[in-house]
Amino acid sequence: MEFLRKLPIPMEIKEKYPLSPEWMEKKVEFDAEVSRVFTGESDKKLLIIGPCSADCEESVLDYSHRLARVAQDVKDKIIVIPRVYTNKPRTTGDGYKGMLHQPDPNKAADMLEGIIAIRRLHTRVIEETGMFTADEMLYPENYRYLSDILSYVAVGARSVENQQHRLVASGIDVPVGMKNPTGGDVSVMLNSVMAAQHSHTFLYRGWEVKSSGNPYAHSILRGYVNKHGESMPNYHYEDMAHLYEEYIKRGLKNPALIVDCNHANSAKKYKQQHRIASEVLHSCRLNSDIAKMFKGFMIESYIEEGSQKIGEGIYGKSITDPCIGWSDTEKLIYDMAEKL
Repeated sequence: MEFLRKLPIPMEIKEKYPLSPEWMEKKVEFDAEVSRVFTGESDKKLLIIGPCSADCEESVLDYSHRLARVAQDVKDKIIVIPRVYTNKPRTTGDGYKGMLHQPDPNKAADMLEGIIAIRRLHTRVIEETGMFTADEMLYPENYRYLSDILSYVAVGARSVENQQHRLVASGIDVPVGMKNPTGGDVSVMLNSVMAAQHSHTFLYRGWEVKSSGNPYAHSILRGYVNKHGESMPNYHYEDMAHLYEEYIKRGLKNPALIVDCNHANSAKKYKQQHRIASEVLHSCRLNSDIAKMFKGFMIESYIEEGSQKIGEGIYGKSITDPCIGWSDTEKLIYDMAEKL
């Protein structure tokens, strides 16, 4: 292993690229509103929505401005949180790993520029659109570069069984969603939720630290892959009813579920996301326990529908997993609000 250079510590990056005090105050208010969804004090639903990966600052900001206008229209029922996912997990380790690695997907990796780029992008989305953002915690040690500005954190299907992800999640002040693993074992996901809700003492970034536990750690159902490599959904009525029963058995705080409408739930048939969301809301109408546990959706959406290869240069089109386009996004959000 070759050590290339020493990178700035998170405190240095935060001091150099701060979020303004005005927006920090607004974030406290926003985070409190989101926490009330998870405690059941609010009956609003969350919508974590945006590109599969944030690959281009200009188009992500464009998308976020469009999203902010729609979010205002549905704010009485839905809290919209833009997905600004700057790390991209890769099944085989190859391919585009996200803006953290490559702030320009057409150029070589540059981690220093990547750290600055993701900090700048999240900050600009907040200050220019008034919306607070979500990201995936792919690397627990890098979370501190964004820890003061994120309002929602996801732990992915490939990371959810990892001890460090669980321990760091237990020290995060905002909701952390734990996805079911790629093999679909719900007990793994719930063990991760339990671990994140408890206090721990552990080693983090060269420090001995103690977490207080995160009462807002919760489940995300994203589908799974069976032993034949086939995508299998887990958003159906029976899946959610079973999850509720498991929550009650374990006595976890604030039983909560977010449904990821893409990935294995849609078999990456991105246009199925609207139908899946509608079915989940129908299940909520049939079962009050499911309705109480269900807290919202994850949707993959961008300006142009589908996906493209790196270098094709189509503005606002995903270079990773395919997404629904903007016109379908508007329809989906307004339809959700109407059904709620």
